[in-house]
Amino acid sequence: MASLDGKVAFITGAARGQGRAEAVRLASDGANIIAVDICAQIASVPYPMATPDDLAETVKLVEDAGARIVAQEADVRDREQLTTALQAGLDEFGRLDIAIANAGIAPMQSGADGWRDVIDVNLTGAHNTVEAVKPTLIEQGTGGAIVLTSSVAGLVGIGGEDPGALGYTASKHGIVGLMRAYANHLAPHRIRVNSIHPSGVNTPMIHNEFTRKWLDEVTAAADAPVDWGNALPVQAVDPEDIAAAVAWLVSDEAWYITGVTLPVDAGYYNKR
Repeated sequence: MASLDGKVAFITGAARGQGRAEAVRLASDGANIIAVDICAQIASVPYPMATPDDLAETVKLVEDAGARIVAQEADVRDREQLTTALQAGLDEFGRLDIAIANAGIAPMQSGADGWRDVIDVNLTGAHNTVEAVKPTLIEQGTGGAIVLTSSVAGLVGIGGEDPGALGYTASKHGIVGLMRAYANHLAPHRIRVNSIHPSGVNTPMIHNEFTRKWLDEVTAAADAPVDWGNALPVQAVDPEDIAAAVAWLVSDEAWYITGVTLPVDAGYYNKR
């Protein structure tokens, strides 16, 4: 028996990157998937965002893994859109067990617009996701597991001085507070809430000319040498590594783990 047989997972930002890897991994472990992504560009984000074709590829990969999937285009900044997307999944599967607030952007050189958008997507989007799934999880009365995607930037003060970069770090720190509060509020309902903190991940959000240029400029502008390296001898982790940790966190093997900030960072945080 797979570890998530019979369970249903709601995942935001599922069209590519970490969200896709999480959808495929949880599907491989037996879960059915409700996948959500904006599949559109946000003006302050300098790199190309996911498309409807990307979301269609996630659907194919989940089905190839032997699971069922309901995929919806929805903006995490709009709670009504999230609720509608969730309901489409509930109509198909009849229940919900897992929620992963994964959707995020990194508009590192986008000024004031970047600040507003990154807070709205990364932090308010996580809040909207929990609020969308919370009534169903509570009403079912069978517990549940929620994972909020933060970053090592939610544990240490890294990044440049541009408002977009500051907003990214602020949003990822905010997710920790959000997670800890929800972990307490939802514990009486046996709903566990944790956050996951990757270092650099091999996804399109990192591997693009704009993010690479930003990293080069931040390094060049620093008063002292900037060490972006992990402790382990790898430049970046893979999205499947994050998905493996998430799969464990939402499984019954982690039944008593809640309120935890889990780095999956090749030792980056410890090295600081």
